[in-house]
Amino acid sequence: MSAIKTENLTKIFGHVEAVKSIDLEVEKGQIVGLVGPDGAGKTTFLRLLAGLLMPSEGSIIVDGIEVIKAPLRVKQRIGYMPQQFSLYGDLTVSENLKFFADLYRVPERKYGERKEELLSFSQLAPFQGRLARNLSGGMQKKLALACNLFHSPAVLLLDEPTTGVDPVSRKELWQLLYQLNDQGATILLTTPYMDEAQKCHQVGLVYEGRLLIYQSPQRLIEEMPGEIIELIIEKDIDREMLQSMPGLKYVYPFGETLHLVFIEGKHGEQEVRKLSEKHGIGIKRVQRIRPSFEDVFFSLVQEQTGAPVP
Repeated sequence: MSAIKTENLTKIFGHVEAVKSIDLEVEKGQIVGLVGPDGAGKTTFLRLLAGLLMPSEGSIIVDGIEVIKAPLRVKQRIGYMPQQFSLYGDLTVSENLKFFADLYRVPERKYGERKEELLSFSQLAPFQGRLARNLSGGMQKKLALACNLFHSPAVLLLDEPTTGVDPVSRKELWQLLYQLNDQGATILLTTPYMDEAQKCHQVGLVYEGRLLIYQSPQRLIEEMPGEIIELIIEKDIDREMLQSMPGLKYVYPFGETLHLVFIEGKHGEQEVRKLSEKHGIGIKRVQRIRPSFEDVFFSLVQEQTGAPVP
């Protein structure tokens, strides 16, 4: 039985189709990441799963509950953590925990024990008297996560849980997520970080409201068609000139380099060197490389939408 299943899920705001006919099935016990640019529809999709928005079309089942028919009931089975600061800044860590315990109707006899478990889990016990607004970004995220765990949800919906925190806190938050997953929780999260997407069992690439592909990150990388040439040149170059090379599919900036995707077997490195000799292009480095997850995403966007990568 799947933990999450959507069919033809669509959400329209006025003339904007924010989510477009998404079919997604998440198996129980998985960590699934949704990646895509800002405005792709990832947050809207999570809000639909959480019952905070009603879809324009389609169906949603979360932990066996039809969300459209029972949005209040599904809230007892999920933990939803929005990207924005969602705690009460003028309440202490302990007071925020008590507020959420009351919100989830945790019996008083169980509250003390569960509170201690969550303080230990989140490593916030030494800070339980501190106001939430005075916590670091990483500790605020840990507190928000702990507050959503009082009722032991089967499914966690996390909107960019590590955005805005330092690298150490990101690592600690992922350790907490792995721990929750080991305890049986299904986790669906959005992230702007491609390295985090690679930590998930499955990843969905979302672009302009559509789910372009849903697959394990390792398989996406292994099955990326073509060969990638990384190019560093001495000055800016007209990309239209590069497009004249035989076998070139896509070209896009990648940090301080350009990545060129050629049809497999078209000897891209040789073509680049021929072009540089013909037009006198100063090349610092040209080499064939293994695709990264970013390469997979950029190539899929261009292949399935025809949209150029800026």
